[in-house]
Amino acid sequence: MSGSVDYTLLFPTGSSGPSGGLSAALYGLGLRSGTANPLQVLRSAELNQTRDVKVTAEQPAVARDIAAFRAAVTKAKTPSALLKSPAALKVLLTAGGLSDQVDYAALAQRVLVSNVRDPKSLVNRMAVADPRWKALTQTYDFAHKGLSVLNRSDVLTRVANAYAEVSWRKSLDATTPGLSNALAFRAQAATVTSVDQILGDPVLRDVITTALDIPKQIALQSIPTQEHAVATRLDLAKLKDKHFVDTLTQTYLLNKSNDGRQGGAVATLDQLANRSAGLVV
Repeated sequence: MSGSVDYTLLFPTGSSGPSGGLSAALYGLGLRSGTANPLQVLRSAELNQTRDVKVTAEQPAVARDIAAFRAAVTKAKTPSALLKSPAALKVLLTAGGLSDQVDYAALAQRVLVSNVRDPKSLVNRMAVADPRWKALTQTYDFAHKGLSVLNRSDVLTRVANAYAEVSWRKSLDATTPGLSNALAFRAQAATVTSVDQILGDPVLRDVITTALDIPKQIALQSIPTQEHAVATRLDLAKLKDKHFVDTLTQTYLLNKSNDGRQGGAVATLDQLANRSAGLVV
């Protein structure tokens, strides 16, 4: 994740899992003796999230970023002027799930001020490969609304909170690899309606392909091949089942830490085909 976050966190509208992972059910794998259940670690993070995000927001580096963002919004007269502020762009992109794009400032500035209602606009061309750009551009609609959305105090607070939350999620990975993506995935899972949505979102792609032992090399294949690799192994309807999502998330965390892989090896495309041919979970 590079800190991906559900956009409803910015503009909101208003179970316990099994002891073994999905891989255990499919391939005979299970938790190693003495290994902490990653789902328990995940639930602990969820339980303490409100408190821990607040603590993160008060950390000097995060607090400085948020203060600089608020100051830039107050000073800016136009969206273009605002987006030229490195601090403002960093917070907006990070809070909107695009922290991995912070280094591409010039591109981000052009995309965010483009007209999302124009099918030929830069944002819509970018959205073909990465839908996150369109979602964020629609959120603020700088091309039509200027800074009016960001001039609302409640929106500024939501952006600041989302930035602190992403910063908190990133810190979790230091002790439990993949935990930040796992949190984001659980929040988004029920909204997934297509394989393309999975492939186009870095968080969903990482969680699903890792949990299903689909090798990273699949990204070098054609889009239809990638779609087939996911569609033949995952029943999207089950992502609305909390029990199934628990299991899938646990397996992801196990695989991320190499506790759920056979011999710690990543499956090759041929091995994957032989092992899971025709299987829909």
